[in-house]
Amino acid sequence: MSRRRRSGCGGCFLIPVLLAAGGAAAFYFSLGQRYQGFSEPVILEFPKGTSTSGMAVELAKSSVIRGRWQFLLARALRPAARLQAGEYKFDKPESVWEVYSRIARGDVFYYEITVPEGSNIFDIAQIVDRSGLVKGADLLKIARSPALIRDLAPRAPSLEGYLFPSTYRVTRSVTAPLLARMMTDQFRKRWRELQEHHQIKEPVNEAVTLASLVEKETAVPAERPLVASVYRNRLRDGVALDCDPTTIYAALLEERYRGTIYRSDLASDNAYNTYRHSGLPPGPIASPGMASLEAAVTPAETNYIYFVAKPDGSGGHNFSATLAEHNRAVAMYRKAQGR
Repeated sequence: MSRRRRSGCGGCFLIPVLLAAGGAAAFYFSLGQRYQGFSEPVILEFPKGTSTSGMAVELAKSSVIRGRWQFLLARALRPAARLQAGEYKFDKPESVWEVYSRIARGDVFYYEITVPEGSNIFDIAQIVDRSGLVKGADLLKIARSPALIRDLAPRAPSLEGYLFPSTYRVTRSVTAPLLARMMTDQFRKRWRELQEHHQIKEPVNEAVTLASLVEKETAVPAERPLVASVYRNRLRDGVALDCDPTTIYAALLEERYRGTIYRSDLASDNAYNTYRHSGLPPGPIASPGMASLEAAVTPAETNYIYFVAKPDGSGGHNFSATLAEHNRAVAMYRKAQGR
């Protein structure tokens, strides 16, 4: 009686299972492998409401990941993550997990707009315009109104001086109103810091106006309290400030500044011309930084009434308490200039 021989494929049913397990392992392993299929940095924007599938398609299309299925697999394995809308920049090899994690934590790409200390609203409008994110004319229009700062500085004629000089990180969706609010909010924050350290008695607009004059008159940090003391002393004595930067600002407001100060500028009846009008001008002439704000509220104690640039071109100034001393300093400066 012959026996039927059993086939040697008793374990064949395991092969598909093993293959499936192996494939799944390979898929999972691929999520941790870094990949870069692009040659230039890629910036992708995912508007609010973009689905996981929509993100996957854009990431694969831009060669940030190999295939959309990878991102969908990552989503299936980590379903609790909240994928956030925004603009993302990809400029180096990253794994699917790294890409997924960045979007989950909202690691969005920011543009930077840097406003240097001493910039006026016209300078800031140009800086913003060059960024390509906001029209300078739109920001300038907002800056001409003091609405955003009226509660803090009711006498401010505009936002001049209150668009705090700093570096602002913004997204492509930034608007002129949003940027203006960011800058005035930063001013409020820094002003509160000053108030916490000093007993400031005068109105905000007067302090910021004086600080803006200090900012424009010297770039030497150690001189700021001295310049502030000169203007404080002149204000106390009822002497005209004779501040060149205010005369320039008056010309800028009237769109007649020609790169230098002319006799006609000194004779202008504009309220910002401190050669014709005693006291502080109506408002700031630029955005002062913290050092100038601090100098304005805590000036040095001096008897100086005058100052003029040093003849050595260092950017520093000679300070004088009498007209005779000042005239000698002016003569030294003119001699060095060949006048």
